[in-house]
Amino acid sequence: MDADALTPVHLDKVMDGLAMNSALPASMVRRLFAWRRGTGKVAKRPDLTEDMIAEIIAIDDHWLLHSLALNNRLPDQFRIRLATHRDGAVRAALVVHAATAPREMLEQLIEDPDPRVREYLAQGPHTPPDLRARLAADSDPEIRAALAKHWPQAPEAVRRILLTDPEAKVRAAACSTYYARLPHPIPPSDLLPALLADPVTRAGAVIHAVLDADTLQRLAADPDSEVRAELARHPDLPPPAREALAVDPALSVRVKVFARPDTPEHVRAQIHASVHELSRSTADPDPDADDETVLQWFQNEFAPTELRILRLPWVTADPLPHIDSPYVSFRVSAAASKALPANAVARLLDDEEEMVRLTMAYTAPHLVDPATAENIERRYRRRDKFTFWWDKEEVLTFPPAALRCFATDPEPRLRSFAPRDPDLPSELAEKLAADPEDRVRRAVAPHRNLPLQSLLRLLADPSERVAEAAGASPFLPGEHMEWLLNRAGL
Repeated sequence: MDADALTPVHLDKVMDGLAMNSALPASMVRRLFAWRRGTGKVAKRPDLTEDMIAEIIAIDDHWLLHSLALNNRLPDQFRIRLATHRDGAVRAALVVHAATAPREMLEQLIEDPDPRVREYLAQGPHTPPDLRARLAADSDPEIRAALAKHWPQAPEAVRRILLTDPEAKVRAAACSTYYARLPHPIPPSDLLPALLADPVTRAGAVIHAVLDADTLQRLAADPDSEVRAELARHPDLPPPAREALAVDPALSVRVKVFARPDTPEHVRAQIHASVHELSRSTADPDPDADDETVLQWFQNEFAPTELRILRLPWVTADPLPHIDSPYVSFRVSAAASKALPANAVARLLDDEEEMVRLTMAYTAPHLVDPATAENIERRYRRRDKFTFWWDKEEVLTFPPAALRCFATDPEPRLRSFAPRDPDLPSELAEKLAADPEDRVRRAVAPHRNLPLQSLLRLLADPSERVAEAAGASPFLPGEHMEWLLNRAGL
């Protein structure tokens, strides 16, 4: 090891990075099996041999086995073997990659004594339908509720069982306004009267109800605001009922009227103004208030945000009339259309609202020129928590010349893009490795043109994420990997 190389501050994170380093020699991979200060990341490596896997199983360490069970390259014979392991968390982890799992393993786990295992199978879209259907008769109502929520397109026989379950939480999950996956199911027509009569399933059944005069009157007067909100979404809602719900005491009901395609524009504007005004003026609930009152207060507080984040398929289907809408959610919904002309795309890419710009860029990245892409990224501030996804994806691309200019940009976000250039000059990479912003140092850590001394300094970086990225660099020489293993006592 070079004399000026520094000892890692976050040795455990460096070892996590090293564990997934694609250039780590097989002999060193084995030495990491003895590391006990992490979560067994080395067992997630895609290049483990069968001998290595057998060795990990023989060690019988919880974290190693848990990571091994999560390894999507694990051969079938080892999955079947782990399906009988005593550790329920290990067995549950096997279900994560059920899409490629052998049926023998799933048959073993479908009646597992650990409810976590059965719940993951209930939630998993890749659980074979015949095995998944058996969970409708599971003794644990939590499992049955999970099945109902995560399998909306279950066969009708299964859905009937869940819709008539003796447990309220199961029925509520089987006839809900929210499901973990789309499309939402349509309940059998013969069960609809009972579902509308049941308080826990009524809201979920409203959208499927036939709105005769009596049914309309009952639903419009229901004390549950969620029921009235679902009534406000009903495609056959007559105009007089729509106008009454537009001034409902619950702001969440007004929001649903706002989102209807047949709501007159003047009514939509009144709803938008009233939701913001009433939300600001609503007093906090009394500390002794009941749960229903607190929930209604929260829904009223959230209503202005709900107006912003609505996604309206009818607007996306006919976007041009809405690209200049005064409502953010309408412009976002328009920006989700792939059929916009170039001039409309350009206007939405320059929208004052970040959510609109990002949605348009995501929908049509091929129409974003480098100057516009830079403008979007330069203006990005994540002011809205509902744009968090933008940081997780590399949506826009830049030519090498732009990336090299970013290396010296005052904006840290843009500097962190510079290492996307695979041919970034070493002097720029070295400069970025000394950047005051850890996101920049992390981005450059695995770059092939980063000088060795800079990479070694990043192993001792005060940021855990930077140190881990440096440990994972495939350009870390073997002798330095050896030094790190020795330093860790391996």
